[in-house]
Amino acid sequence: MDLMIVASGLTGLALGVLMMFIIAKAGLNKNQQKADLLLKEAQSKADTMVKQAVLDGRTQAHELKIAAEKEIKDRKAEVTDMENKLLRREDNLNFRDETLTSKEKQLDEKSAQLSEKMSKLDEKEKELQAKIDVQVEELERVASLSSAEAKTELFAIVEKRMESETMAYIKEKEDEAKTIADEKARNIVALSIQRISQEEAVERTVSVVALPSEEMKGRIIGREGRNIKAIEQATGVDLIIDDTPEAITVSCFDPVRREIARLALEHLIKDGRIQPGRIEEVVNRIKKEMDAHIAKVGEETVFKLGIGRMDREIVKLIGRLKYRYSYGQNALQHSIEVANLCGYMAAELGLNQNLAKRAGLLHDIGKALDTEAEGSHIELGYKFCKKHGEREVVLNAIQSHHGEVEAKFLTSNLVIAADTISAARPGARYESLQNYINRLEELEKITKSFDGVDSSYAIQAGREVRVMVVPEKLDDLACHKLARDIKDKIESDLTYPGQIKVTVIRETRSCETAK
Repeated sequence: MDLMIVASGLTGLALGVLMMFIIAKAGLNKNQQKADLLLKEAQSKADTMVKQAVLDGRTQAHELKIAAEKEIKDRKAEVTDMENKLLRREDNLNFRDETLTSKEKQLDEKSAQLSEKMSKLDEKEKELQAKIDVQVEELERVASLSSAEAKTELFAIVEKRMESETMAYIKEKEDEAKTIADEKARNIVALSIQRISQEEAVERTVSVVALPSEEMKGRIIGREGRNIKAIEQATGVDLIIDDTPEAITVSCFDPVRREIARLALEHLIKDGRIQPGRIEEVVNRIKKEMDAHIAKVGEETVFKLGIGRMDREIVKLIGRLKYRYSYGQNALQHSIEVANLCGYMAAELGLNQNLAKRAGLLHDIGKALDTEAEGSHIELGYKFCKKHGEREVVLNAIQSHHGEVEAKFLTSNLVIAADTISAARPGARYESLQNYINRLEELEKITKSFDGVDSSYAIQAGREVRVMVVPEKLDDLACHKLARDIKDKIESDLTYPGQIKVTVIRETRSCETAK
């Protein structure tokens, strides 16, 4: 019984193993089939890709072949064209070579002819020189002069004659030019001057404030001088309180600060309350009023001249010119005068009248800045106007109105002329007595330094000098040359306002007495 059970168990185990083997083999076959299918699909795709790659390669090779053939064809055409050009150039060079050869032959023939002529000329020159030498020896024997002495005398005669003729020609052309220029200038300047009428001004560097009584001086000084210190500190001026009855002097180089101090003092004196706190309050209020007044003056000036819109900062500077003086002449009145003169002359010459007025008005604008910054009024005015967008014509007029820079425009020349007229008119400016005397003495000294001058006199306040010459030493043309030489020396050695006229007088008198 046990054997049967064991045998049954072994039989079942064998059957189980057999079944497992069969099942495993069946699974392997199925996977093998899947793998074979995948390999076939991969092989098919690979064949397809290879065929496509071969087809693409053949297509690309065909396209490259077509492109290469086209490029070769184009290169062949270019080479053919270049060969044709080279052939044409070669033909041209051959033609030029033949032409040059022909010309060279002609030149050789002409050179031979010239050589022959030169040899003949040399022979004739030798013959002429021999004849000249014979004649020179004969002339030296007759005239008792050597050739060098005769040459020197001849050159002296020719030089003197040429100098006289040159001076006569120069004088003739100068007279002609002066006649035309004077006629035109006289009309323009006359039309301008007759339309200008300005008050004469006196230069001021101090202002005087009237006091109601001597007691007010003590109140202005204050206890231990605190009031006068407060005024000077707030306004930036110097107060001079001396023995002048019922008056104090305000001194300051800046005219605007001086005017603010004067107005503040008048207000404090009228109000009666003079103390540091009140002083500061009044000064601040006067400063604001002054700023508004300056702007208003500038706007009114621009409006009256009719020169169009202008930068507000420039307008303020124009207003500040009202309180600036130069040699006793008010800077604002001078600028308005120059602007009007420029406008009148520009109208006569057919130029832009408004632009000329603008340049004339702004030519001295730097004088409103020269108390606040370093530099000349020309430099300061040029930089300020350039910064605020003024035109090149105006900038050049500012730079050139004293001759430091070349005048590039006609308007700049008008500003120079108008500035000279306004500054040189009678009463416009004053000069200290000692400087005036020194200038006249120096002017007469310069004129007397020339040879042939007998005496000289400065007249018309130094605007003309009359020179008397010795008639036996100088003739009329020499007098004309002397006038030019004196003029040049005055311009180089002397500093003077306006112009100086040089008049040379040569006078011969014959006197007899009847008895």
